[in-house]
Amino acid sequence: MIELEVYAAGLRSPDKLMGLDLELGAIPGLRYKVDTLHDLIFLESDDPALSLEEIGSIFNKLDLQARFVGQTHSIAKSATATQVIRP
Repeated sequence: MIELEVYAAGLRSPDKLMGLDLELGAIPGLRYKVDTLHDLIFLESDDPALSLEEIGSIFNKLDLQARFVGQTHSIAKSATATQVIRP
């Protein structure tokens, strides 16, 4: 199972929420919950082929900039998908 959290400023707008529901509802096995107070969405999927690029493109379609929160290395398909931040 894949779990990730995405922050997108402006997510709480009704038209963005409706568009997001249409786009995410079309992905089989994807479940999500929206925290409108903080512009966060929690996603989980049973499909291991789901990629950060695919999720990011959905947000881009809706003119939202997706910021992935926490560890995403388990679903990153390429070295350019994420960048390790070291102290």
